[in-house]
Amino acid sequence: MEKVVLHTQRCKGCYLCIRECPKQAVKKAGVSNKKGYEVIQVDESLCVACGTCYVVCPDYVFEIRRDDRT
Repeated sequence: MEKVVLHTQRCKGCYLCIRECPKQAVKKAGVSNKKGYEVIQVDESLCVACGTCYVVCPDYVFEIRRDDRT
């Protein structure tokens, strides 16, 4: 099983990930990072770890990790 790990300190608020997520699992988090950008969050109940967010993000906010607990 894979899961998405976020590095929100890198987020610059372009929201390409929100627009491109096929499951609409990525949304604005309502909080800002140290740079002042409103960051994103991932709804794990909707996310299928397809990697679309990882591919479209220009700032390397997303990481896809294998969850070996399954």
